[in-house]
Amino acid sequence: MSNDNHGARGPLAGMLVIDWTMWQFGPVSTMMLADLGADVIKVESLDGDHGRQFATVAGVANALDGSSAYFESLNRNKRGIALDLKRPKGLEAMLKLVAKADIFVENFRQGVAERLGLGYDDLTERNPALIYASATGYGPKGDDSGKPAFAMTGEARAGSLWWAGPDDGIPYNINGMADQIAGIMLSYGILGAVVARERFGTAQRVDVSHLGSLMWLGGMRDGIALLSGKEFERQPRTRAGNILWNSYRCKDDKWIAFSMSQGERYWPTFCDALGRQDLISHKRFSSMEARREHREELIAILDGIFITRTRAEWEQRLDDAGDLIWERVQSIMDLPDDPQVTQNDYLIDFRHPTLGATKWHQTPIAFSETPVSTRRMAPAHGEHTEAILIGTLNYDWNDIAALKDDGVIL
Repeated sequence: MSNDNHGARGPLAGMLVIDWTMWQFGPVSTMMLADLGADVIKVESLDGDHGRQFATVAGVANALDGSSAYFESLNRNKRGIALDLKRPKGLEAMLKLVAKADIFVENFRQGVAERLGLGYDDLTERNPALIYASATGYGPKGDDSGKPAFAMTGEARAGSLWWAGPDDGIPYNINGMADQIAGIMLSYGILGAVVARERFGTAQRVDVSHLGSLMWLGGMRDGIALLSGKEFERQPRTRAGNILWNSYRCKDDKWIAFSMSQGERYWPTFCDALGRQDLISHKRFSSMEARREHREELIAILDGIFITRTRAEWEQRLDDAGDLIWERVQSIMDLPDDPQVTQNDYLIDFRHPTLGATKWHQTPIAFSETPVSTRRMAPAHGEHTEAILIGTLNYDWNDIAALKDDGVIL
């Protein structure tokens, strides 16, 4: 249990999490636990999480005044310690942390933890109440359980590279979705294990993979496909099966998206809003079946209608019509100015010591009594090493000096 929650009042306040992860999958999960109030200690090697070294991500410059935007966005609210775990005294410090911990999270290739003496059996022998969570590419069982993996390999194997894009026979990159959903799933599993420990007094191991998480993310579409024996079609917007589940470009090059699966209910009101009552009873468009059959023709007509007015003008007409389900299509850079985003604290203001005023994602869960919070930036490499060794593990300054002399800490 931890006393260093830095002002946290979240539902996990007082819990100590050892975060022995790197890149994105593991850090997403432990950051979510930190947002919920846990004291998360990120343990890095002396050369650091490799995510600190990314120069660009998806073609976007990653370096920000000496900081890594990639690393910063995945590791807020954590304390950081840097140890050489291949040296006995470094491993000893890690094991002392584990003895005090509630949760241990790792995302290394199968066998790495065991070779260092940090496997499930090793750590639960020292701390029987420990929840041990592992993040992998393909799951803990099977011939491929030890294969190296990153987000795109999990996405490829799970079938998700066929989810979006035109039906041109080419798989499309979904840009790291596997890491994010797998991190969320790992957090879900850990919280389930916490509840089970509280209810039944049983600690356990939690395993989550890219492969399984991506398959779960595709649950509705995969479920229908597996039951019907037929995969979803990839459709460009010009061939959308339901023209009221589609997006349209306006005069100012901004877009509006519609999400109305009950076509018969909404079609008359939609046509009224467009000022095209003639389309309501048109023999080629008067039913969902007819609209689907003639969808390319109808979408071309609607494109010609929407391009005549700006989005603001269309928004007013759609508001006036009432009983329609639509939304503006925003970019990421629109979100900081969206009052719905800011009023619900999905993005919050944060004063970064080197970057100044910034915006941060916050785990989007609202608790009435134990709120999530963003309390500190991501740690500099080994930033809290001395404080953790002294304050958490009761080392003294002579111990610190000896560890530095031996090359165990920075």
